[in-house]
Amino acid sequence: MLAALSWVGAEWTALAIVLMVIGFGLIILEMFIPGFGLPGTLGTISLLAGIVLKSQTFMEGLLWFVGSALLLGVVLLIVVKSATNGRLAKTPLILKAAATTEGGFISNEDLSAFKGKIGTTLTVLRPAGVGVFDGVRLDIVSEGDFLPANAQVQIVAVEGCRIVVRLAPQS
Repeated sequence: MLAALSWVGAEWTALAIVLMVIGFGLIILEMFIPGFGLPGTLGTISLLAGIVLKSQTFMEGLLWFVGSALLLGVVLLIVVKSATNGRLAKTPLILKAAATTEGGFISNEDLSAFKGKIGTTLTVLRPAGVGVFDGVRLDIVSEGDFLPANAQVQIVAVEGCRIVVRLAPQS
């Protein structure tokens, strides 16, 4: 009977070690392939299950947990250092080029060509609304005044995507 119990204990210990190794592996995989977090979550559950199965007392489990956290912290430091200066920095995983305007990257349309154009408001500007300029619908903002629909307005400033208008001078 005692031999059978020691065999069951050895089996639980082996299972605990396998769960802990799988847990470490999945958490380390999550460090290299960040994303949804499924490997990290499964790894954490597996690691904690292995610690619970392996530990005889609460204090032993706490020591295993702290040791595991320290070991994973060291691995994370190595991964981060490698990603910034080491082998991982030379891989195409990390974007080196910056998306600058000088490099030809534009995050929105250049609407500065509309500056000075006269158009018609489609909606009431309170102070924001919609207007038509040279057949193009644009989101516009008045200088602060409420303007009625179908009013003639002139674009006085273009600040990125913000187009500021005022009532057009009468011709």
